[in-house]
Amino acid sequence: MSFDDIKQLLTDKFGDEVIVGEERTGLQPALVIAPGHIADVCLELRDNPKTYFDFLSCLSGVDYGVDEARFGVVYHLTSIPYNLQLTLKISTINSREETNLPSFPSVSGIYRTADWHEREAYDLVGIFFEGHPDLRRILLPDDWEGYPLRRDYETAAYYKGIYIDFEPKPGDENTLAQGEKVQHEKMGIGNGPEGA
Repeated sequence: MSFDDIKQLLTDKFGDEVIVGEERTGLQPALVIAPGHIADVCLELRDNPKTYFDFLSCLSGVDYGVDEARFGVVYHLTSIPYNLQLTLKISTINSREETNLPSFPSVSGIYRTADWHEREAYDLVGIFFEGHPDLRRILLPDDWEGYPLRRDYETAAYYKGIYIDFEPKPGDENTLAQGEKVQHEKMGIGNGPEGA
C-alpha cells in the first residue's frame, strides 16, 4: 500500500478534516493528522487488514521553538507483515507556561510501547497525554522542575543543594576521563579505565 493509498483510506474513513497536511520531503513522508483524531487514526491503521501497522517503533515529543510557540508529537508506525513504515505528526499552539501543558490524546491503549514513550515526552518536553494510565516522570526525579528538552529550558545551578557543573573548566579537556580514573581507583578496578 502506497503513501497515497493510506492517505485515501484515512480520508474515506474519517473525512477530509482528518489530514491537515503532508510532508513528502526528507527520508520518510509524513501525514499531519488533526490532533483530536490521532487515536482513531492509529486504531484504524493497526486494525485494518490492508495496513496492519502493528508496531509503534518510536514516539517523540517536539518543541518547535519559542517563536513558533508550538509543540508536537511524531509517531513512527511499522507494519511488520507488509514491511511498511509510516510517520504521523500532530501539533498544537501552546503558550509554553508550565501550568498549561500542550495536550494530546494518548495512544497507549492502542500500542503498549506508547506507555513509556509518552511518559518520556511528558518528562522531558512537558507534553500531557489525555487518557494515559500512569503519566508521571520516567527519567527524572519526581520533584525535578521544568522540562529539559524544551528549547527555552534553563539548567538549574543546584539540585537538592548539590551544585550541577555541566561545563568543563577551561584547560580540563580530560575532566571526564580523569573522573572515571579516580572512580575506578576508589573501587579498586585496574589502573583507571585503560587498565580495566
